[in-house]
Amino acid sequence: MHETHPLLVLDLDGTLADTSRDLLPVLNRVTAKVGLPAIAMKDVGQVVGHGAKAMISRAFAFHGREADAGLIDTLFDDFLVDYEANIAAHTVLYDGVTQALDRFAANGWKLAICTNKLEHLARMLVEELGQSYRFAAITGGDTFDFRKPDPRHLIETVAMAGGSPAKAVMVGDSVTDIKTAQAAEIPVIAVDFGYSDIPVLDLAPDRVISHFNELWQAIADLPGRHGAR
Repeated sequence: MHETHPLLVLDLDGTLADTSRDLLPVLNRVTAKVGLPAIAMKDVGQVVGHGAKAMISRAFAFHGREADAGLIDTLFDDFLVDYEANIAAHTVLYDGVTQALDRFAANGWKLAICTNKLEHLARMLVEELGQSYRFAAITGGDTFDFRKPDPRHLIETVAMAGGSPAKAVMVGDSVTDIKTAQAAEIPVIAVDFGYSDIPVLDLAPDRVISHFNELWQAIADLPGRHGAR
């Protein structure tokens, strides 16, 4: 029987790429149309993490305002148009990402993305950043009938990438990523430079890293057969 490659599954926003540089300006432009004040970058963790429609709803909640579903849908459509046009205007990969992913690939690991971003936007962004060739699977919040923190989103991403949950590791920046991996019984490494509004250490991931150059060792230190070797 063919041996399954180890698989590294990564979140996108706040993990692989600093997308807030484009997401937040788009959000603020769209919500300004209905009189909402801008969300400051320091508060990005209050709104980012569950997809664009949730960002809009959270922006209203952040300012103590309510919005009906019809208004959210209208603003969501406006958001998609603006974001597609500006998806990589300022977004960058985090420092050390390419070197880290090169190392995993060179050592026989497959790579995948599991994000709550709409799949076509995730693919568009990864393409714009010149990274599409790396990933055996890219799944988004609309790829399946479920999404993170439903563990099936991660489990099905692993399957699409030709991996096995027993040889997979998740990397993310938020409570959503950590809860997803824990429910799927897949080890999870949290980055502490993403968009979480809760210190990731408080969420009990298996390891926390502050730079992608720490990822290899963090996975090597995991108990059992998940080690990077």
